[in-house]
Amino acid sequence: MTDTRTILVADDDRAIRTVLSQALGRAGYTVRATSSAATLWRWVEEGTGDLVITDVIMPDENGLDLVPRIKRVRPELRVVVMSAQSTFMTAVKAAQRGAFEYLPKPFDLKELLAVVARALTAPALPQPREEDADGEGERLPLVGRSPAMQEIYRTVARLTTTDLTVMITGESGTGKELVARALHDYGRRRTGPFVAINMAAIPRELIESELFGHERGAFTGALARGVGRFEQAAGGTLFLDEIGDMPPEAQTRLLRVLQEGEFTTVGGRNPIKANVRIVAATHRDLRQAIRQGLFREDLFYRLNVVPIRLPPLRERLEDIPLLAKHFLDRAKASGLPAKQLDQGAVERLRQHSWPGNARELENLMRRLAALYPQEVIGADAVAAELTEAAPIADPEARSPETLEQAVERHLSSFVAAQKDGLPVRDLYERVLAEVERPLLRLALSATRGNQIKAAAMLGLNRNTLRKKIRELDLPVVRGLS
Repeated sequence: MTDTRTILVADDDRAIRTVLSQALGRAGYTVRATSSAATLWRWVEEGTGDLVITDVIMPDENGLDLVPRIKRVRPELRVVVMSAQSTFMTAVKAAQRGAFEYLPKPFDLKELLAVVARALTAPALPQPREEDADGEGERLPLVGRSPAMQEIYRTVARLTTTDLTVMITGESGTGKELVARALHDYGRRRTGPFVAINMAAIPRELIESELFGHERGAFTGALARGVGRFEQAAGGTLFLDEIGDMPPEAQTRLLRVLQEGEFTTVGGRNPIKANVRIVAATHRDLRQAIRQGLFREDLFYRLNVVPIRLPPLRERLEDIPLLAKHFLDRAKASGLPAKQLDQGAVERLRQHSWPGNARELENLMRRLAALYPQEVIGADAVAAELTEAAPIADPEARSPETLEQAVERHLSSFVAAQKDGLPVRDLYERVLAEVERPLLRLALSATRGNQIKAAAMLGLNRNTLRKKIRELDLPVVRGLS
């Protein structure tokens, strides 16, 4: 099915113009391509084109500066912005100036064609008012150009034009509060306060007072009225960090506030409007907590309107050079000596497992800047500091390994032991059998060999269970202990 609509393409790179023209042409679109922002603007003014695809860096004008001008003269014309800069601020500026989508280079052509199709068919929506972030310069709150970070940039950029509730998940040290602050600092409520509260750091009996405030005499020691975080954050953003550690009674009150949009202080009677944007964060698996009865499922869905998962540093190793430089620059700005890393040092950083994530990397860069006299840091210094800082293993302090993690660990060891790939056959069936055998043994043991009860426990048909017992050659003893 061909489409006769015209796509305007503006990019300084001839090879990219050619690739885009060919791909869009094969999809049935008419393409007009240029390397000049002035030519693109002339086409727009003449009424040509049904969609604009423009790069940011053009020889005669910044492509981002064209977006609000295009939206003023032709509000219905969608604009897709491309950029090799691939920074958080590029994504934010594109979204806030009215771009339909932002695509970091290099991008997949299938993804581009999907974006084009959406842009040409999506119903028109009111354009967000332009909120220029030029004054922020290069103080980037988020750093990295890995695919995982690019997706986060795009998500956060879209959310800066809304007040939707956001749930940020990720391991400790991945930057959850940085993302929360970025949502506030570049969003609609940035002129209001940003108030953060760590649920894990507040005594259980004080959480409700901390959140909602209290009246004088509401409890022993309440000598004056206390203003809670909801009131402090009025007109701004309330960041509920470590929400998974919130006790059940506070969960119930928070759910009621989210449902009704108002709250009362502890000991108070008059309702107060909750004029805040909620951003929550946790390093815990809340779905597992729900299954364990530790977290309310209805509260989870109220908070998890837009989920954002922050990847651990080990999943974005390509960002380590940028992050290390960023942290060294911050150390210099705080008064520490200027340092650089040689290639060997960078490679040593890539080999580390980073249990402490970006926070661990930042601490390492500050130590290197403070303790080493040489201006260029090598691999030996990095290795020495990583060894010195390695924590002593504490089995009791470690989070319990999940079944999935255990299976993955054993399979990884098995694969690594094979010199020429995987010479074995029927690996899928073998793995399932390895899991089935202890599972069935456990069920039979728990039911003292009663196959009817074991089948019910497993959710299997009794005949299916008997068949599996025979296949796996499992001994069955009635009344076993």
